[in-house]
Amino acid sequence: MLRLDLIAAVGVSDDGLPAHIYMAHLIPPNIEGKAYKVLEKALFHQLSLNLSDLLHDVDRALSLSKEGIEVEKGDRGVIVSVSLKRRVEQEDSLEELKELARTAGVTMLDAVIQRPKVIHPKYLMGEGKIKELIIKSLQSGANLIIFDQNLTPAQIRSIGEMTDMRVIDRTQIILDIFARHAHSRDGKVQVELAQLKYLLPRLVGAGKALSRLAGGIGGRGPGEMKLEIDRRRIRDRIVHLERELEHLGNARRQRKEQRVQSGLPIVSIVGYTNAGKSTLLNSLTKSSVKTEDLLFATLDTASRRLRFPREREVIVTDTVGFIKELPEDLLGAFRATLDELKDAHLLLHVVDISNPRFEQQMASVDQTIKELDIDHIPRLLVFNKKDRVDRDEVKMLCQRYDAVAISAIYPETLMPLLAAVEDRLWRE
Repeated sequence: MLRLDLIAAVGVSDDGLPAHIYMAHLIPPNIEGKAYKVLEKALFHQLSLNLSDLLHDVDRALSLSKEGIEVEKGDRGVIVSVSLKRRVEQEDSLEELKELARTAGVTMLDAVIQRPKVIHPKYLMGEGKIKELIIKSLQSGANLIIFDQNLTPAQIRSIGEMTDMRVIDRTQIILDIFARHAHSRDGKVQVELAQLKYLLPRLVGAGKALSRLAGGIGGRGPGEMKLEIDRRRIRDRIVHLERELEHLGNARRQRKEQRVQSGLPIVSIVGYTNAGKSTLLNSLTKSSVKTEDLLFATLDTASRRLRFPREREVIVTDTVGFIKELPEDLLGAFRATLDELKDAHLLLHVVDISNPRFEQQMASVDQTIKELDIDHIPRLLVFNKKDRVDRDEVKMLCQRYDAVAISAIYPETLMPLLAAVEDRLWRE
């Protein structure tokens, strides 16, 4: 018998009859760090136990231990990092994963860091450690385990076979966030395409039990398995979405040609997710692009006109935010949109200077810009949220990085930025 909080195993004697029965159940978190209690073994035929009362007591004890956790209906997760990187890098990445989980609407119950000597090819961490992780996750009331590392299809399958809880990785949670925040048809198609390309190699079947007989005259044996049907349908859907994306790309190219024909300089805002790009666009152009204190709050490209005092105009565009180790399928799906950056005359690289990891975020954005082959376009570094950092420190950082400091929520701080943009675009 198996429940989420109680497990029992029955031994078999040499004559094939039930022998001893062994039982254990989860217990609430405690100072001793124990996750479960093992009951005394008993002969199967002599067992005198009121199972209903035992289960009720176990459920009641576990529920009482969680009364202090305010959890709305939804996912409750444990995040896990298993890495050979330096501990500071691992902890920084885990903090970002917490933000991703918060954006995805997951209530975080615990965070686990593992630093093995070698990465286990099957379970990422050792088999004993993964079992311990699953037991502790069940003990805390989690229904989801999120790994900071990208799992191989074999690892997802192996870990999934050990638990009924859902197991996802960093790429999957980013794809989920994109799916939640995509509103335009263009964005929805790009996200679905990335999701299907991620899912295709991770499909697993259940052998011939899911097959059907071939139809028609002369059919022999099992026909096309359900797994093969699912894969074929996904491939067909991918082809359909790629065609639709190409059709939508024609509309993008027309808009792009109109911007180029207008003869106005194009200034594109780039930067790490949640650095304040959309807020800056709103403050510069008095527009109302959606802004939220969440990662990837806006995915759709927005373009607005900005007029300078001396009757000069530019087109300002806001793009999707970047992130460390942006999933390859996602970058590929959004490449058509990001290619519009190639028409920019100036890139405004917006950085959240109040983030303790802003230098690593700058490096990630620089790497993505290089991958997009737009690193030849002039860039202006913009340190945002200066109101959250000491004034002398802001001044020193601006001198070190040749940057302009602003606070996008306060339009009066934008004058130095406007002067720098005007100087870069019309210096001659």
